[in-house]
Order: sequence, then structure tokens, then C-alpha cells
Amino acid sequence: MMKVSKVSENRILVEDSIEAVNEFALRQGWTDGLPIIPPTIDRVEKMMAGVGRLPGEVVAEILPKCVPGTIERLAANAVMAGCLPSYFPVVVAAVEAIAEPEFSLFRVNSTTNSVGVMLVINGPIRHEIEVNCGYGVFGPGWPANATIGRAIRLVQINVGGSVPGLVSKSTHGHPGRYTMCIGEYEEKSPWEPLHAERGCQRGDSAVTVFPAVGNLMVTDKIHTRARDILGNMFSFIDCAATHTLRYQSGQVMLVLNPDHAKLMGDEGLSKEDVRQIVYEVTSHIQVSRFLEDVRQRFIDEGRVVDGMMKLAPRADYFMIVVAGGEGGLHATMVPGFGGCMPVTKRIERPGTSPTRAGKGQC
Repeated sequence: MMKVSKVSENRILVEDSIEAVNEFALRQGWTDGLPIIPPTIDRVEKMMAGVGRLPGEVVAEILPKCVPGTIERLAANAVMAGCLPSYFPVVVAAVEAIAEPEFSLFRVNSTTNSVGVMLVINGPIRHEIEVNCGYGVFGPGWPANATIGRAIRLVQINVGGSVPGLVSKSTHGHPGRYTMCIGEYEEKSPWEPLHAERGCQRGDSAVTVFPAVGNLMVTDKIHTRARDILGNMFSFIDCAATHTLRYQSGQVMLVLNPDHAKLMGDEGLSKEDVRQIVYEVTSHIQVSRFLEDVRQRFIDEGRVVDGMMKLAPRADYFMIVVAGGEGGLHATMVPGFGGCMPVTKRIERPGTSPTRAGKGQC
């Protein structure tokens, strides 16, 4: 029989074997189903050293349980996820971001929909901790991407109480609830990076959290003009971004590969131009596609003009990120969850001054 004893309020003594620790953690509901790294005192202390903050300092209250997310608690979950101490500043910044009211973490953690937290990392820290921004950017194969995203999910479970079936009522969930973390390939982008658009300095390191409802690959290997590529790729995405379409309250992230981004940049298109083209392409949805009761609701809301309606209310509902490998002419669309807005936070490391963000900004 496995030996377990409680040493103090926050410390439990478990038989010294990886199997015993994982069995105990699984029984307690502390895992995502994958094996964990035992969060020993030594490992947690080394993790906390990555940010140089006091163990009891509260980073944020994590909904829905409103439990204080202390540095020590976040560090324990980062250890369990397999993070290195150098990754921990990203984890802390991401927790700060998901706790902002506009992200609406309570809805993310308790909805019946299939929504998870997606992270986009920008700035110099991508190179320092080897975040993947290129081939296979959505995984698998890169420790930083895999474990940072996983740490955020474990924090949601163990601090926020988002236990599947008990609190989290997502009907199906989705693989991004294990981990969904990418880096933007800034060096291959003709435009300013995501975090610079959202209020950070370009030289800052930052993380953006996005309420992702799965993802969908869109492809164009035929056209050579930017407008044709965008028109072809995004002429059908109204079917996927249902929260944006029905409630006009969810953003959509478009992850463009470097080749398509270069082609568009070479044609002189700005990010705003790309957004506007996609907005125009998705503004001609035939209302006749919908059942009569849904169609009538859209008409009553004043959203139908000449039998057509728009996917998004404005062009700025489309977020543009450049990432992925070169040579494959694909893009990925990530629909957002209605009522939950993305948030960007600057990543603070020892020796830098903490900042509080404004709404969705660094």
C-alpha cells in the first residue's frame, strides 16, 4: 500500500517513487491525465527562483473557485507540467492575463463549449527559452511550448478548480486543453508583432492569452495574389466561427505562414489591409443558409442587409499572427469564444519592474 502522510497544510509526504507520486496525484484529481514531475520542495524552490518573487505573493485569484494563485502554487503546477525555471516568468504573466476580467475565465472554465486557453509568446524570450515559432508550431516536439501551455491548464484545474465533469462542463473539450502555446515568428513577418500592436514595446517579451475554440487549417496553393489567397482561404470560415457569427462577441485569430505573409507584405499590404480584406470576404453570408427561426432572429436584430450578414462586426475582430514553417502554403484559423477577449501581458523577469496592464494591453 502506498504510504502518504500530511506534513503541513501545504506539504504531503508520499512514497519516494515516480509511480507512487503519479498514482497519488491522479487520485487527487491534480493531473490532466498525463504523468507529472513530482513537485518536491527543492524543485518548487528552484522554479520560484525563476521570477525572484516571494512564495506567498498572490499573482491573481483563479476562477471559478476564487483561490489565490500564489507564486508557490503556480510554481508547483509548473513543476508538475515539466517546465524549466526559465519558463516560469511566462507562466506567471499568462496567469495574470487569464485573470483579467475581460478574458472571463469563469466562462472558459465552466462552459459546456469546447474552449481552452491559447498562448502566443512574443519578444526576445522566445529565443532564450527556445519557443517554437516555425515548423509544427502547434506541436508536438518543443518542451517550452508543450510545458508552458500545460502549466496554465494545470493551474486552471488545481487552483481554479476546473475539474472535468465536476466544474468544467465542456461537452467535448478539445486537445488544446492539454496545451496550446505558440511563438510568433517575428523575424519572418513583414508587420509589427502581435504584442507591439497591443501596447508593448517591440523589444519587450510578452504573452497573449486567447480563448480558443479549436482550430481549422485553411489552404491555398493555387493563387499568387494576396487578395485572391485571402478571398479563397476565408470564404468559408463563417461555418466555424459560430460564436463570432451568432453573438458578434468573439474574435478570430488568423495564423498565417511566413510565405503567405511575405507575399502580402511584398504587395504592400499592411496588417490592417489584410484584416479589411478578410472582413470584406466574410461579410457576405447568405442568411438563407439558416433555419427560419434563426434567420428571423438575425433579421430582427438588424444584422441582415439585402439577404446578407457579416461574420464579425468590425475588421479589428480578426487578429493576425505569423507563425509556422516555410514552403507549405497553409494558414490556421482559431475561432474565439464569445464574450471572452484576448489579453496581453508583458513578461517580467528578475530585475525588471512589475507593471499592471490596462485592458488587454501591456
